Amino acid sequence: MTPNTVPPVTLAATATAVPPFRIGRDEVKTYLQRVFSLDASRLEAMLAIVDHSQVKQRYCAHPIETIIAPRPLDQINREYADHAVRLGATVVEACLKRAGMTAAQVDLFITVSCTGVMIPSLDAHLANRFTFRSDVRRLPITELGCAAGAAALGYAADHVRAYPEATVLIVAVELPSLTFQRFDTSQANLISSILFGDGAAAAIVTGQGAARGPRIARHESFLFPDSLGAMGFELQASGFHIVLSRDVPELIRREVRGLVDGVGRVHRASRRAEAPDLHRGGARPDAGGHGVLLARAARVWQPVERLGAVRPARVAHATHAARGRPPPGGLHGAPGRVRPGIQRQPGPAALVN
Repeated sequence: MTPNTVPPVTLAATATAVPPFRIGRDEVKTYLQRVFSLDASRLEAMLAIVDHSQVKQRYCAHPIETIIAPRPLDQINREYADHAVRLGATVVEACLKRAGMTAAQVDLFITVSCTGVMIPSLDAHLANRFTFRSDVRRLPITELGCAAGAAALGYAADHVRAYPEATVLIVAVELPSLTFQRFDTSQANLISSILFGDGAAAAIVTGQGAARGPRIARHESFLFPDSLGAMGFELQASGFHIVLSRDVPELIRREVRGLVDGVGRVHRASRRAEAPDLHRGGARPDAGGHGVLLARAARVWQPVERLGAVRPARVAHATHAARGRPPPGGLHGAPGRVRPGIQRQPGPAALVN
């Protein structure tokens, strides 16, 4: 198949949802002081991170008093399953409606989640609530961490290119508030408590020629060697404990320039036209020294200010925001995520029309 005959892969619709309980910066600082036993200098440093994180508010599955209360692991996992199905069903219904489709038109159903355990997986539970065909293909992605949303878009694009006219539904649900560990004063857990919020997102990727929306042109992965201990989760008696090495930002910064330039060369896009979206918890996306058109990058960063870092669901949240207000003349973007391993998932390069 020549480049001129590659079937188009269109992001036809997106939808997002958040749980009802909102947490602002002031509440985070109040409970940070109340819950964790930190010395004065460390507390001051953590409060400064709250102020400079650009996360102005987040949403959680429970009120904050419930989140900080110790609960048995089996109870927490039941809460995860209940809220994951509820939020997932909300975005499935909204996304299908926006695309003008029914569940029966979906050929591949991908679900993404890493903050709890469900067997049968989330897609099986949602399939029981909607009229999916009995021959629908299902792909649950549970262990790719923050990169899973970008990876899911890439896998959806591969499926559509292999089966032109196919339609893929992606649902990402993350509930990091349910992984809160009040007795863990490690820097990784404190940072996690400051940044991450709960939420869900859905996207429909299709090869149907009449569909309108951003086109997915290409996606890639890059595995960083010897990086198993850089980020992930450890499952302990009290639940998931986050693993986050202090070396992650430097590891990403060292590699990202060549990766993004490689994607840009393939698409003959100038470096200033690229908007790499690498969230690592700082005051700005990690652009690796690239020139970023801030007016355009702000469309990707805005969901983090309003929702917190929603892990894999963030790619769909950001795409949803960009679809609503596309910049003049379009935008070549490279949404990227880093996953445990460490594997950089540059994600799809898309043209927003």
